Amino acid sequence: MESATYLLQLAILLIAGLVGAYISRKVDQPSVLGQIIIGIIIGPSLLNLNIITSDTTLIEEFANIGVVLLMFIAGVETDLNELRDSGKASMIIASTGVLVPMILGFAVAAMEGIDMMTAIFIGVILTATSVSITVQVLREIGKLKTRQGVAILGAAVIDDVLGIILLSVVAGMVRPGATENIWLLLGKMALFFVGAVIIGLILYRLVTRLVLSRIRIGESLLTLALIFTFIFSFFAEYVGVAAITGAYVAGLILSATPYKNRISNGAQILAYNLFTPIFFINIGLGVNVRLLGGVLVFGTLLTLAALIGKIVGCGIGAKISGFNNRESLQVGIGMMSRGEVGLIVASLGESMGIIGPDVYAAIIMMILISTLTTPLLLKMSFKEKPAMAGGNVAN
Repeated sequence: MESATYLLQLAILLIAGLVGAYISRKVDQPSVLGQIIIGIIIGPSLLNLNIITSDTTLIEEFANIGVVLLMFIAGVETDLNELRDSGKASMIIASTGVLVPMILGFAVAAMEGIDMMTAIFIGVILTATSVSITVQVLREIGKLKTRQGVAILGAAVIDDVLGIILLSVVAGMVRPGATENIWLLLGKMALFFVGAVIIGLILYRLVTRLVLSRIRIGESLLTLALIFTFIFSFFAEYVGVAAITGAYVAGLILSATPYKNRISNGAQILAYNLFTPIFFINIGLGVNVRLLGGVLVFGTLLTLAALIGKIVGCGIGAKISGFNNRESLQVGIGMMSRGEVGLIVASLGESMGIIGPDVYAAIIMMILISTLTTPLLLKMSFKEKPAMAGGNVAN
């Protein structure tokens, strides 16, 4: 019977996800916010119910599949023409959104008397963006396909690449003899994106021929799309790019096919009823707020640097790219969350001995607050202002 315990655990987590989403919608908030909070409540932070008592790896892998599917759906639903048009804007937003948080993170760490290498690494951690939460919120409020939504998605992909490069450089500085690996990593990353373009063109022509020859793909369509996505995500992770970036690129490629709506609808049913609720609950389960007491001051300063850095950095980039003030704020808030990307980088830093347990706890605090505040602030930023009596007010 113990071998089937994971089934009960999955059922409990899904029930918790439904409860969290229901309460969130009742107070007019995104469901993701409630799912993360319910994870914190039932986890070690408060009730410590020990729901996951057997194989934690299984739950984590379900959560990983959830975020991969989430980014795949975002890719499928992205308009390639709009993404192409926002390419320059996304590059500017990503660049300023990496630079400003890194400088602020380094400054906060230096003021605390932390050594230079650790301070640089903390700055690198603050450059990371976890756009999966933003994607979910934008989908719920119907803003994923807006100009701001497309710019955020494009910037997040570039941000991921820039963050990996910075992380590789810092790792090369810490580990003797690792500098040569940076060039190998950059070469593999370039090969991945060039390969993605080539595969995209080949797949588009192949699918077009299938449509013209009236070959029915039928029920295998979603399965084929998932196979393509998982393979693409694997190779992205293998060459040093995040799996979620590979999933997004796979979605972009399939968005150019005539089957994009069928693929998106099928993937949404699978993702939003099983995998993504577990992903967001797992974020909450992984946090223990009881351990944050000793780093409140440093953690608060680091959190402010992280939030302000992304809002100001990405906001400036958006403003330079022609967005108005409100749109620039929305882009900045959308790039604010750190989530699993920040956790991965922080864990790597701790395992390499670059950061200690106290700094790691402060980073966890920053990730937790950014994860919880992003959905709330993002939804507020997109709320329409009520029209004033006596006529419309000019923008």
